[in-house]
Amino acid sequence: MQRLLLILIASASLMTQAQNLQLHYDFRHTVSPAQNPRNFTTLYFEYWKKQDSGRSVVKPRSFLFKTEADFYGAGNNIGKFFLQVSQSLRFWKPKIYLALQYSGGAGITEPKQYSYYISNTFSAGLEYPFQWKGVWLTSQLYLRYTPSSVDPLFTLYWWKGFLHYRLEIAGDFSIWTQNTNGRKRIYFFAEPQLWYKLLEQLSLGTKLTLYRPSDTNGPLQIAPTIAARWRL
Repeated sequence: MQRLLLILIASASLMTQAQNLQLHYDFRHTVSPAQNPRNFTTLYFEYWKKQDSGRSVVKPRSFLFKTEADFYGAGNNIGKFFLQVSQSLRFWKPKIYLALQYSGGAGITEPKQYSYYISNTFSAGLEYPFQWKGVWLTSQLYLRYTPSSVDPLFTLYWWKGFLHYRLEIAGDFSIWTQNTNGRKRIYFFAEPQLWYKLLEQLSLGTKLTLYRPSDTNGPLQIAPTIAARWRL
């Protein structure tokens, strides 16, 4: 799994310089020790590119490639790996885009027989980018396919820069349904982030991961991090 992560990062780095590495230290055990056995580090790699030129018949808008490796396994090895690839495009005049997405991954445990897959998920829907009071926003409404069910998924991304873009707020929010243990459940996930640029390539910041692991009646889980981001 570590070798796969390095191969993916190296392959994507050949595309362009619009990419970044993030190293987070996750304090979820400190916040909720009963639900989380330990704190851990997470390594993210993100590549995002805006592509809409407006000149071709098919007008791609944005491409996102994101990987996440959580180091909570035995000996601080990778305990979970997640991959997401998204592409939006249009071949009509209104700036509402067709959005396509794939995600999947795996969890590695000790003993090995309890390891698991994060189900392959294929999504298709519509994307609408807009601005509101100086905030850049992108809303997405998908139909989401997994081996267990087909469900709606709504995601909202946001970004805004302050102090000549030295300070950034960013993040995303998602809500969807899925069949779990014979029941249709509602899931929620959000990642608000705050970054301050120290150097042209280096930023320090924090992220809050908020999620409900089962349904809307379950307890809200909050996982804060401290982080460094390096733009490649």
